[in-house]
Amino acid sequence: MATTTSNYDASSITALEGLEHVRKRPGMYIGSTGVGGLHHLVYEVVDNSVDEAMAGHASRITVTLLADGGCEVIDDGRGIPVDPMKDKKLKGMPAVEAVLSQLNTGGKFDGDGYKVSGGLHGVGVSVVNALSCRLECEVDRDGLRHFIEFRGGGKVKTRLKEIGKAPRGRTGTTIRFWPDPEVFETTDFRPQALLERFQMMAFLNKGLELRFSDRRPDGHAEPVSYHYNDGIRDFVKHINESKEPLFKKPGYFTQQEDDQEVEVAFQWNTGFNADGIHSFANGIATIEGGMHEEGFKKALTKVVKDYAANSTTLLKKDDKLEGEDIREGLTAIVSVRLREPQFEGQTKGKLGNVSVRSLLERATYDKLGDWLQENPTEARKVVAKAIQASRARAAARAARDKTRRKSALEGAGMPDKLKDCSSRNRDECELFIVEGDSAGGSATQARDPRIQAILPIRGKILNVERARLDHMLKNTEIQTLISAIGAGLGEDFDASKVRYDKIIIMCDADVDGSHIRTLLLTFFFRQMKALFEPDHEHVYIAQPPLYSTVVGKEKIYLKDDAAKDQFLSEHPTHKKEFQRLKGLGEMDWEELGETTMSSDKRTLLRVNVEQAAIADEVLSILMGENVEQRKQFIQANAKDVRFLDI
Repeated sequence: MATTTSNYDASSITALEGLEHVRKRPGMYIGSTGVGGLHHLVYEVVDNSVDEAMAGHASRITVTLLADGGCEVIDDGRGIPVDPMKDKKLKGMPAVEAVLSQLNTGGKFDGDGYKVSGGLHGVGVSVVNALSCRLECEVDRDGLRHFIEFRGGGKVKTRLKEIGKAPRGRTGTTIRFWPDPEVFETTDFRPQALLERFQMMAFLNKGLELRFSDRRPDGHAEPVSYHYNDGIRDFVKHINESKEPLFKKPGYFTQQEDDQEVEVAFQWNTGFNADGIHSFANGIATIEGGMHEEGFKKALTKVVKDYAANSTTLLKKDDKLEGEDIREGLTAIVSVRLREPQFEGQTKGKLGNVSVRSLLERATYDKLGDWLQENPTEARKVVAKAIQASRARAAARAARDKTRRKSALEGAGMPDKLKDCSSRNRDECELFIVEGDSAGGSATQARDPRIQAILPIRGKILNVERARLDHMLKNTEIQTLISAIGAGLGEDFDASKVRYDKIIIMCDADVDGSHIRTLLLTFFFRQMKALFEPDHEHVYIAQPPLYSTVVGKEKIYLKDDAAKDQFLSEHPTHKKEFQRLKGLGEMDWEELGETTMSSDKRTLLRVNVEQAAIADEVLSILMGENVEQRKQFIQANAKDVRFLDI
């Protein structure tokens, strides 16, 4: 172990004052200094305004991306207090200055300012100030408009002063901030990510209007406004738009006890996803779940099982319902509000209040039980789907066991279609999944047989969006993929047993090729998710060219239509014809080897878990029946899904 000769005494200890610690360690407060952390600044300011709405004092929030790179958030709440602080340490400081410049200062600790709040820790808006090169705040309160300005990471530039009367006697707070480019890797806000968060907030706060506009020169074209009179019921409808619901009207119940309340909206669809529960606490998405989810799931399982058991015409003797069977196809929003939420960390990913679990159990068992009794047609559909899921789970287990036994008996036997490589050093081996036997033949000739294996698949593989595991395991192409990769499936998948370092999807440069890529990525994401984890990341997309042409004596390859257009703009006098290489099967093996399989000339796109999740979402929406939603999704997410259509 290395040693040091420097002294370690009191002079080695640094005491950071005010907001200096935030600037020194921004990741502790906003997660990262990338675009995610940048957006976190917006969320912190908007969350404060949403707290005003939850307290019943605000009905509209307006967010504007300013032309000079700043962000403005306006609400019509009560306005941050401007009177002097009475606290000993901050005595005499205007309350608004304390809120904006002091960590752990806010109106959310004693319970008097807010009954419920997402910004529990009181560090949100002061962190925004610390990580901004400039922040301005205007407060309309008591008929007057007050102004204060900060520069250089939270240092007061302009002391609080009155700058006139509040227009038409309005109340509320306006905060404008400019993220510090010395802190963030980028200060370029991405509207689509912000809009998704704002829409969620509008869903969770029935009646709240959330407006957004982008004034940047190349900004989002049209202003957007979100406002939902039915709150989380509209949220469920929105999520299920691309799916086929079992019944038309989402169920809903609410219950309040002491200082906590719960809202739940739910609707089953014909899909097979059992992870459709979305939970929130005081408007904050609890992506890691928590006590409220536990209570809901437990009571949901019990109440549906009890209803099914009492309906003797539904269950057969051998039918045994589990929680995952009942949750298959369920979309549910579980939203709780409570005075003192116990979040795990500043990112608030998990809720720990035990009392909320009890509330959810009681409310769900009573209210959902009533709903099942009052809606017998819908209830029978729910139970019938759960029974079908239970039987499919049993069939899938049997199929998986059969696959395990077959593997044990056959040892390392590989599928006939696979043209394997000779190397047994996984770190250098590559598996090319190609479309069709013709492309497989070309790829086999073009490969380096020592390290490159070729697996042709026939056309579009099974759409796992519409297939349960038992049906999936009967599909020849799926079986071939599982055998070739050699690491199992689903809960049995073991990434350490993957036979190749790179699994390369090599499809035609056309719409069908894009579709097959999406199908493959979705299958891998759902059944072999560890392939995309940071420690592994085995999946890649190859980019075969769509065109070729000749310049002088050299053949030039062009990836797509955009590349062709750029080539023509750079070579306006080019007269040679362009050969359109519709499919890999039309390329001779030398062309394929030179452009797509040669390790020193090819371009591979590594697929991470976030991109794989996008593929999964794309498939879910594109397979839906809502044409308008598909069109809107493609337009809104064009940049995010570009890797699928390369």
